[in-house]
Amino acid sequence: QVQLVESGGGLVQAGGSLRLTCAASGRTFEINSMGWFRQVPGKERQFVGGISWRGGNTYYVDSVKGRFTISKDNAENTVYLQMNSLNSEDTAVYYCAARKFYSGAYSYARDYNYWGEGTQVTVSS
Repeated sequence: QVQLVESGGGLVQAGGSLRLTCAASGRTFEINSMGWFRQVPGKERQFVGGISWRGGNTYYVDSVKGRFTISKDNAENTVYLQMNSLNSEDTAVYYCAARKFYSGAYSYARDYNYWGEGTQVTVSS
C-alpha cells in the first residue's frame, strides 16, 4: 500500500499563489506516476496535472498551463503543486493520486490506485 497525505491548502485572494504538497509513504517503489486532481461539489473529479515518478515529465490540463507547476523530490517521496495566478474557478478540493502502472494518458482517475484525503483550496475574488 501507498499512503498519500496532502497539505498546503487554504484561503487565498484571486491572483495569489499556493503550494500544495503530497507526501507519499509505504510501498513507494510501486509508484509509476502521480497526478493532481480537483473536485467541486456536484461535479466529477477533474485532472489537473501529472508527473512521471522517475523521468519527471509533466502534463497539465489546458486551464492551468502556464499557471501551475508540478515538481517532485524522490528522495523525500514528495510531489508539489505550485499554483500561481489563482482565480475563483480554481476553488476545489485538491487530491493527489498515485498509480502503479503506466497506462498512457494521465488524466483518467480510474487509472490511479492510491488517493489522498484531499486539501481544500478556496480562492476569494
